[in-house]
Amino acid sequence: MNTVNGLTGIIMLVLWLAALGATIFSLIHAIRQRPDAFTAVDKQTKTIWLAILGVALLLLLLFPAGLGLLSFIAIIATGVYLADVRPKVDEIQRGPRW
Repeated sequence: MNTVNGLTGIIMLVLWLAALGATIFSLIHAIRQRPDAFTAVDKQTKTIWLAILGVALLLLLLFPAGLGLLSFIAIIATGVYLADVRPKVDEIQRGPRW
């Protein structure tokens, strides 16, 4: 039985580390972008996204390996940024592809 609990703990730790890494990456990406790029693609402002991702990082740090409801909210916020906002912001700053 200890092996199962130990394995579950390792899996939860790996998932938490992946979520933490993705959130830190998203926050750094948002910091490095121009503020007008966010509004140009009809997304929230840069300040709002920095606040959302900052709170997500804080939630993940406060609830490390538990991955409770608040951690899932942080993961969803990070996922929305990575899947929806980041590609559009990158595209608007890159310009048209020929």
